[in-house]
Amino acid sequence: MAELPGIEELRERVRSRPLPRHVAIIMDGNGRWAEARGLARIAGHREGSASVRAVTREARRVGLEALTLYAFSSQNWLRPPSEVAALWSLLDEFLETERTEILENQIRLNAIGELDRLPGFVRKRLNAVIAESAGNDRMVLTLALSYGGREEIARAASRAAERRGTRIDQAAIAAELWTADLPELDLLIRTSGERRVSNFLLWQCAYAELSFSEVLWPDFREVELLETIAEFQTRERRFGKTGAQVRGG
Repeated sequence: MAELPGIEELRERVRSRPLPRHVAIIMDGNGRWAEARGLARIAGHREGSASVRAVTREARRVGLEALTLYAFSSQNWLRPPSEVAALWSLLDEFLETERTEILENQIRLNAIGELDRLPGFVRKRLNAVIAESAGNDRMVLTLALSYGGREEIARAASRAAERRGTRIDQAAIAAELWTADLPELDLLIRTSGERRVSNFLLWQCAYAELSFSEVLWPDFREVELLETIAEFQTRERRFGKTGAQVRGG
């Protein structure tokens, strides 16, 4: 597929500046995309899978260390059973079709969430690709599946208490998070115009930059990712300091 005019210039501009190490995306708007076209919601999820493919490739191309995608929340189990089943089938299909590209591009696949709740056929395929890609070191692609931020923090606090009794501090909880082996989150993106984090990476986004795109997820592709990263690169991140301190004044 031919690239859009100007995308290489945008890509090089992004590459020439400090990149966020870890980007996470709330992939929102699949259902609305389909409904606006008079299609079944699953058509939006299928088109959203194409965006996953495109964004993952671009993230790897520009050199991100980690990309985390909110694929299925703990609350998504409340959706109609037919839609839930279709989502798991799409994930299984994605893992099958993208396995070769994941391996050839040295991407390490990772998954976080209550993975024991996933259907057996999905867990089998997921575990196989995770195992095959375990030695890859160019980028970590993490799928958040049956994931909830509050659930993650509660689990981490419980495990920290089991290990340390009542002597629990931030470091103890952070060590027990599902994301403990990932870089600190730098940029959290949500598509579709909604402006909330929806129980996603609550602990991790404490100092992350937030970006809300009006674009529905099925239309969010390489250019949209690059433009969002480019805008992130213009921000001054102070982490509690003054602007003068950050700039060395």
